Amino acid sequence: MTNKQGSSLLRIAIMGACLAALPIARAATEQADQRRDGRDVKQDTRQDARTAKVDCRQANQKNNAECRQDKRGSKQDGRKEARDIKY
Repeated sequence: MTNKQGSSLLRIAIMGACLAALPIARAATEQADQRRDGRDVKQDTRQDARTAKVDCRQANQKNNAECRQDKRGSKQDGRKEARDIKY
């Protein structure tokens, strides 16, 4: 085998390895996007729950414990939605 043939085979092997790795990289990117979307949902939910609790207490609609329970429920709903996105 000449040096030219050896380098051509090496190039073909490298290209084959790169092509084989593409689906893995694409799946990893898709998973990263899903995790990012899930994290965004949870962060938005947390902020919305904080705001709702403050509004609840200021309006004197319920006592602090009831407002806190509402906040917990909102955050749990956000976590569930994030899990639905990721899995």
